[in-house]
Amino acid sequence: MALTRHHTRVLSFFFFFHLSCSTLSVLSHMFSPIDNYLINCGSSESTTAVDFRRFSGDLSGNHHSPLPSSSNGAFPLRNKGNFLDLPSIYRTAMVFNKPTKYVFPIKEQGTHMVRLHFFAFNSTRYDLGQAQFHVLVNGFVVLSNSRRVISSEKPMITEYLIKVLNEEHLVIHFVPTKDSRLAFVNAIEVISAPKDLVPETATYLSSKGIENFNGLSNQAIEVVYRVTVGGPKITPFNDSLWRTWIPDNEFLRSSFGSERLYFGGRIKYHAGGASREVGPDNMYNSARLIKSNNDSVPNVNVTWEFPIIGGYKYLVRLHFCDIASIQLGLLYFNVYVNGYLALQDLDLSSITGSLASPFYADFIVDGNGIENLSVAIGPSNSSIPYVYDAILNGVEVMKMNNSHNSLDGEVCAGFVLKNWASGNESILLTFIAAICILLSIFIVVRRKIIDSRNYVPWSRLPMNVSEDNEIKT
Repeated sequence: MALTRHHTRVLSFFFFFHLSCSTLSVLSHMFSPIDNYLINCGSSESTTAVDFRRFSGDLSGNHHSPLPSSSNGAFPLRNKGNFLDLPSIYRTAMVFNKPTKYVFPIKEQGTHMVRLHFFAFNSTRYDLGQAQFHVLVNGFVVLSNSRRVISSEKPMITEYLIKVLNEEHLVIHFVPTKDSRLAFVNAIEVISAPKDLVPETATYLSSKGIENFNGLSNQAIEVVYRVTVGGPKITPFNDSLWRTWIPDNEFLRSSFGSERLYFGGRIKYHAGGASREVGPDNMYNSARLIKSNNDSVPNVNVTWEFPIIGGYKYLVRLHFCDIASIQLGLLYFNVYVNGYLALQDLDLSSITGSLASPFYADFIVDGNGIENLSVAIGPSNSSIPYVYDAILNGVEVMKMNNSHNSLDGEVCAGFVLKNWASGNESILLTFIAAICILLSIFIVVRRKIIDSRNYVPWSRLPMNVSEDNEIKT
């Protein structure tokens, strides 16, 4: 039966009403940071990112868009290439040929998320792929080998968690190396983080046993991996903190006896547990599980491995949400981090008090002497046959600063800046010495020319004297 115009209008009304309600529901869960700087570098125009956030051009004159402080060492560059599918924030860049800084006024003390966007496009003047530089944030070296983030094939984003305490500004320095004399950035995000994103204490796992690690929020932290387990990629549009969560497939090392699960119900966040800012619904809605197929508990573990750089401690955050059980008190399992038993006989229902309610746990491990950091789940002695015997929903691996206050190398921020200054000084001294040598040569040559003009040739006196001219005594 054909729909009448009236029926069409009614259906359209309900469709848009439902869409509006869904939109309002999403917006009601959005995080509203007090400090929220989104900078489109090297541009005088504002642009909208794929997640519909608006980035202001740093050349626009807007007071919310800090200009680089050393303007004589910074200049904008536009990508002339044909990248129609590329987000507009990567079509321009601010380029630096000497140390330059952005200064962001801070209204709220505490941890801030700092995201730096890089895309090494090639212009008629510069090839950004040849840039080598350091990045410093409030005294921490967050990047000293830009080669690992520079790519001409796709944009790269680095993310850091930096605490701003007793300071009124967050300062980001870009320092070119002596070899390249070139640094750049396409976009910058500085966002005040939720209070519960980085706790003060985590569990430290080592050969000496298990102990508390205090003062975690005072560390500079780099997000290395953010993984959703068993589910598809989560984009910033579906995360209240505009994060990206990648699938776990490439990190999965042993999946025998496991299965994936997607949950279509509502995630029940509870006080004292994980919030939407700690982990989004879409991450907790998927999982990998170990399930008993008969009356015996399977003797298997599911393991993930994450390549890391040695010489640092790593914060490992594991996300759990029982979206599989049909009632409370059926799921018990063990959790291993770097081979250490991190959680034994974990019972999520005793922690959360309900099903489909998220929980996360933080562990710190040493990355010395290893190339891969491992995470594993498996049944415990308390596991029950015929039900699920282990579950994991998400993993985050984050690097912590070393004793040099660096996330990338053994050089501190003060040395980076002093090294540039001393490098410029040596160049200046070399230039002055060269000028002095040239002046000395010029003076010597000029003196010889003058002396040659005043010179009278010497001639020999006559030896034959006539008798008439002889002196007589």
